[in-house]
Amino acid sequence: MAEKIVSPGVFTKEIDVSFLPSAIGDIGAVVIGPTVKGPAMIPTVVTSYSEYQTRFGDVFKSGSNSYTYLTSLTAQQYLKHSGKLTVVRILDGSFGGASAAIPSGSGKQNTGSAMPGRLVDIAESSYSSFTLNTIDDGAIMNNTGSIGQSNGLLKNSGSVDNVRWEIGSVNPAKGTFSLLIRRGDDTHKRKQILETWNNVSLDPNSNNYIAKMVGDSQASITDSGTSDPFIQYTGNYPNKSKYVYVSGVRDTIDYLDENGEVRDNAASASLPGLSSGSFDGSFSSGTNGVAGFDSVGKIVTSSGAVGTSTGYNFYKDINATNSQGFPLQSITSNDGGSAYMDALNLLSNADEYDINLMLVPGIIDRLGGAHTGIITKAIDVCEARGDCFLIYDVVEHGTTALAAVTDKAKLRDSNYAATYWPWVQISDANTGQYQFVPPSTVLAGIYAFNDKIAAPWFAPAGLNRGGLDTVIQAERKLTHANRDTLYESNVNPIATFPGQGVVVWGQKTLQKKSSALDRVNVRRLMIKVKKFIAASSRFLVFEQNNASTRQRFLNIANPYLEQVQAQSGLNAFRVVMDESNNTPDIVDRNILYGQIFLQPTKTAEFIVLDFTIQPTGASFPE
Repeated sequence: MAEKIVSPGVFTKEIDVSFLPSAIGDIGAVVIGPTVKGPAMIPTVVTSYSEYQTRFGDVFKSGSNSYTYLTSLTAQQYLKHSGKLTVVRILDGSFGGASAAIPSGSGKQNTGSAMPGRLVDIAESSYSSFTLNTIDDGAIMNNTGSIGQSNGLLKNSGSVDNVRWEIGSVNPAKGTFSLLIRRGDDTHKRKQILETWNNVSLDPNSNNYIAKMVGDSQASITDSGTSDPFIQYTGNYPNKSKYVYVSGVRDTIDYLDENGEVRDNAASASLPGLSSGSFDGSFSSGTNGVAGFDSVGKIVTSSGAVGTSTGYNFYKDINATNSQGFPLQSITSNDGGSAYMDALNLLSNADEYDINLMLVPGIIDRLGGAHTGIITKAIDVCEARGDCFLIYDVVEHGTTALAAVTDKAKLRDSNYAATYWPWVQISDANTGQYQFVPPSTVLAGIYAFNDKIAAPWFAPAGLNRGGLDTVIQAERKLTHANRDTLYESNVNPIATFPGQGVVVWGQKTLQKKSSALDRVNVRRLMIKVKKFIAASSRFLVFEQNNASTRQRFLNIANPYLEQVQAQSGLNAFRVVMDESNNTPDIVDRNILYGQIFLQPTKTAEFIVLDFTIQPTGASFPE
């Protein structure tokens, strides 16, 4: 007792054992695949489908046809019921963003008399005030040049998916100007201004220095092709713009003196010149690598790239040599395979990327080549992380033999993955067309819906939580015998019932051994529980290894598990962390050791009812 007691009295003391760390934040899925636009190979979090559309696009037109990548359809399904999704856009080969060298007032610039869509001599470094670079990668960011005649006028290649720039309000007396980022398809009379940066300066000692205001950071993947790639940032200032970052600034150091006067009149020549108009503000030099479109729907790839795509197969036409533009022949080739491997290796860092569900729509196990290797790697990543579950597709559209489905599924053995069959037809709201898509595309929404109205330890299946209300029809209507054959091989059937529609009718993992973990709900229960307790226990690392710290752990684990039990996730549990398992030898090795015993709640998958017919007057058994 710290205080000295001399005379009689009542003494009170508070002992707070109610400490609970703040709950872990929202955890969502990750979807990996090609998108219309966006930063390539950079895991990016979105919180709504509208944000996804702004960041990654949705529908694009090529020729007379409109398409939506499976990545976008999957994101749309998932974000209906969840508020967080990590997206990794796939590009492979020599890809990069577009750029625009902004001419200084003393340099040559587009006055509007040149050919529309073409800037004159702005690439000369002596005339450039600074360079703008698009955060998004790909040829779709290019909008220089004309693409044909429309009503007798040259039509520019600006689109809703790219941007243009404009300089206005140049003030040489203050050394400031304004920068506008506009939508790529707007016009001079009907400007669609996305961002406005007022009173920016080229003076690095000024608070409104353009690099500080807009940002000059570029994110790129480093050590691509190795087992340990990472995202590296270059630049001094974080990006505040959602669309561009700055480089190559022609600094005007201390533009104003202590009296607010221009220190050197010659410095004003570095300021950008006024520039506006329908065809000014263009960007160029964006590249796709081996697969991608430009802003007008033409396939544009890098010349000489290995496996360069010359055509695209979408939806049910995906095959062994072309999945949405990527040949995917090898996991080591820059034909899409190496990019998927880089993305998965990035996501293996559980400390940086907080995910609990993984989706790779467009990757089909039976197609072989890189497809099989990507799925193998995805399962390995989920198992190594221990906090993520994979939904993948086993066969391509048009597969009719059940043996082809089951034989391929039998080659996998993991309780961190599940597969479903058959393919399903949905209405693509972006294009207004009916399209067949692989099951993983819609299962993303089922898992999110299950977690929204129930919890991860409930089965994402059945009429209550497994109804596919966005599905028009399944590729094949399965009989009861068909469902039996699939389920015996750990393939979850997608069934069709009259009057009840298309329904997910199974929840098995790919684990061959019969145990509690051969069910999706139990595996996802373990992911949820482990993730919460592990994240909360980080507060105890480097604390004193004594009874007080052990009690703090129990105050974390027990209330949480009681909550899971109350919500039908557990039948019973027990947490042990005391002197019985924290022996002196364990403590001397700086280990705080705990044991958590769980009895998961099982699902009722097989309801057996005996109907006994008795003669008149017979008594019923008690």
